[in-house]
Amino acid sequence: MKQRKIAIIGAGLVGSLLGIFLAKRGHQVFVFEWRPDMRKQSLQAGRSINLALSDRGLSALNEVGIKDEILNIAIPMPGRLIHNLDGQMNFQPYGKEGQAIYSVSRSELNIRLVNIAESLGIRFQFEKKCTAINWQTNEISFNEPNQPGHENFQAEIIFGADGAYAASRLQHMLGHQKFDYHQHYIDCGYKELSVPAGPRGSFLLKKNALHIWPRKEYMLIALPNLDGSFTGTLFFPFSGEQSFEKLISPEAVQYFFKKEFPGIADLIPDLTDQFFNNPTSSLVTVQCYPWVRDGKFSLIGDAAHALVPFFGQGMNCGFEDCLVLNQLMDKFPDQWDEILENFQQLRKPDADAIADMAINNFVEMRSKTADPVFLLQKKIEARLHDKFPDKWIPSYSLVTFSTQIRYSEALARGNKQEAIMLEFMKTDNIAERWDDHDLHMEIINKVD
Repeated sequence: MKQRKIAIIGAGLVGSLLGIFLAKRGHQVFVFEWRPDMRKQSLQAGRSINLALSDRGLSALNEVGIKDEILNIAIPMPGRLIHNLDGQMNFQPYGKEGQAIYSVSRSELNIRLVNIAESLGIRFQFEKKCTAINWQTNEISFNEPNQPGHENFQAEIIFGADGAYAASRLQHMLGHQKFDYHQHYIDCGYKELSVPAGPRGSFLLKKNALHIWPRKEYMLIALPNLDGSFTGTLFFPFSGEQSFEKLISPEAVQYFFKKEFPGIADLIPDLTDQFFNNPTSSLVTVQCYPWVRDGKFSLIGDAAHALVPFFGQGMNCGFEDCLVLNQLMDKFPDQWDEILENFQQLRKPDADAIADMAINNFVEMRSKTADPVFLLQKKIEARLHDKFPDKWIPSYSLVTFSTQIRYSEALARGNKQEAIMLEFMKTDNIAERWDDHDLHMEIINKVD
């Protein structure tokens, strides 16, 4: 394969991993990032949301030989621990024995990927803001903070990996006659709240679990960190009777947390300081098309398909983008028109599918995980998966643990299974018959 000069706009998770894939193929890779070098900056409070690394992301990391190195900074979470309003807790496994998702710090992961990329000869330039792209010459213009004028960089191939609010996407859109673009904000925002470690770095909550406090219209979650702390996130309406706009005093915040999340307020000594100092941020879904241009440019990751975080697939989907692109480079050696066109044709329907599933999973997490009927349905589905593993795979496992199943296929199969289950959940005495073999056979026969 011919060595190419490739520019990546964005040094985040996907941009850095993409650079690693390309560098391992011998390409000259240059990465440009508008933010300062994260390795030289202290992390801004409220911006270190943890991520849930799962099998799709791990497959991509494994493909470039860095899976074990990344798992060294991750904590396995085989299930979610539900904290009910009455103080009762319920552990719900995500999959079968031995299956888990992994809590990892966004900043630690990003730093690790940048360091690996630099060790492969990739050149990073920080504080370079993309302001224009000349599509005739494939030349990117950058501005630097407090510097007059701009500088240009020419590349044979350009990737836009600069996130949900991508400057590269804007340039692509402005220079395209038929560009479809849709963004949707949900009615909830989020605020990070850190739960400190206990004495000698002990965990004040169960270590190996994703903690959820579901409250129907909103929820609090917490993921473990290696130092014993937890990164908590409150997903809460912007406006309304129970909303961010109502929590305007320290007393109101303390009362709300003690009432809605018993016990957690006592674990965060500086709760009100964090609440008022950490930003309240919005959650957006971005869908657009086309992603590619003339076999010389492509959007990738959140720049192409930003997701809300409720299926834990934003990073994993972006990493899988890199893996699929790498496979296409094997299939079409040095045929960049074919590589990029096939990339968008394969990934666009999958990105749209996981965007829908992420929105739907928000409803499940905040309102259904404490519902006895929902829990019974999931119990039946888990038993079906145990007995008929090839015929019945729960929706969560289709997405999280089934790397050979595309997101679009997972959505179609999940919708079909959900329709079947809703029908059978109306069965008389379903709570008593849930483990009845004849009932299980009736359900499975509907699948075929």
